[in-house]
Amino acid sequence: MALEGKHSFGSIGETRVSFVEKKVEEGRKDFLRNLLEFNGFEVVIEEEKRKSEEEPQLYTIAVTDMVFNPTTYIFERRLKTPDGRKVTLAYWLQLSEDTYPQYWNN
Repeated sequence: MALEGKHSFGSIGETRVSFVEKKVEEGRKDFLRNLLEFNGFEVVIEEEKRKSEEEPQLYTIAVTDMVFNPTTYIFERRLKTPDGRKVTLAYWLQLSEDTYPQYWNN
């Protein structure tokens, strides 16, 4: 899912949340959950309804922090990787493990 500048929020069950990404596969769900929990966010995950059993299971990822906006947190370099480096756009999108070249050098 591409980053959007718009802050998306709503509810999952009884919990008010800021949406991080919708309709992601299990590998992406695990990556985002681990990264966000490491950064101190309470993560809420909801399974999307499937039309048939053959379709892959998709998930909605959200956090309980109502001011969280992934675009802002990434470009302000406010998220850290588990080994202490700052998260770049390429890291967030799982395109590269390299967090050094700043996003403006790409």
